[in-house]
Amino acid sequence: MVEELVIAVIAAVCACGLYAMAAARVVRQYERGVVFRLGRLQEGIRGPGFTTILPFVDKLHKVNMQIVTMPVPAQDGITRDNVTVRVDAVIYFKVVDAAEALVRVEDYRFAVSQMAQTSLRSIIGKSDLDDLLSNREKLNQGLELMIDSPAIGWGVQIDRVEIKDVSLPETMKRSMARQAEADRERRARVINADAELQASKKLAEAAKEMSGQPAALQLRLLQTVVAVAAEKNSTLVLPFPVELLRFLERATPAEAVQAVQAVSGAVQAAPSPPGDQPAVATSAPTGTTTTAEATDAPDAPEAPEATEPGASDLAAPGLTAPPKVSSVPASVPTSAPSLDEKPQKREDAQPV
Repeated sequence: MVEELVIAVIAAVCACGLYAMAAARVVRQYERGVVFRLGRLQEGIRGPGFTTILPFVDKLHKVNMQIVTMPVPAQDGITRDNVTVRVDAVIYFKVVDAAEALVRVEDYRFAVSQMAQTSLRSIIGKSDLDDLLSNREKLNQGLELMIDSPAIGWGVQIDRVEIKDVSLPETMKRSMARQAEADRERRARVINADAELQASKKLAEAAKEMSGQPAALQLRLLQTVVAVAAEKNSTLVLPFPVELLRFLERATPAEAVQAVQAVSGAVQAAPSPPGDQPAVATSAPTGTTTTAEATDAPDAPEAPEATEPGASDLAAPGLTAPPKVSSVPASVPTSAPSLDEKPQKREDAQPV
């Protein structure tokens, strides 16, 4: 009798232990428990910690309440400006109502993933390429609203949606690279033009200041000449006097032209070699002749030769025409006289 009682007690203890093990459940801190009794949803959500259910009657479903990171597969689409792109994204969401997440939808993860893909394709078709590349924040907000609207009825809250990458065709990449290069070149030209404008203004101010100080202008001219002469080149530098420029500014147009011609003749003139023959010219009414050294100035006109009596009409008043020589005597030397010899008066020269 005692043995049977002991066996019954042991069996009861084992049954209680098995029942306790079947009824005991542990819910973690980041989880919530939803109990279904005979297939019917029970009121109340089991919080974290130790809880019990009726074995073989109740069924406890644990729902993760943490934020879930789900990558959205890359989607091919055509933008509003007819450009083929490939866009992928990532979505962050969490369950805010465990009972709704289990009752309203079969698999809330799969449902959110499919909704994200369709919304992403819709966003691609409604946007331009420039918006996909530069205005992603606005697109992210629009995509979040499109996914969150149906997901809120599933007990799921969309926390954030981000577009990860936008892939373009190779031809479009080359076109965009050329466009970016042209834009950079345009900005560089604008910057250079602004720099030249500022430099010209500063130079104008400097010229205005130096115009009132001739010494500073002369010093600047000397500095420029020294800088040019320091370079190793074959450039011949002829400084132009500043005083002449000031004279030309104050002079009349006719006087300015004469001054410029005088300076040009002085620069281009060069001394004649010692072997040139002296030129003989008749000047005074007495018929005396003087010698003048010939120069190779290109601007000096040649004196006309008077070979006929009528040529004396071209001479200036008070001057005698050169005598007419009929023949050359045999005693006249063929070589030109030297510079040391004085010219002799011609006996047969008679005034006209």
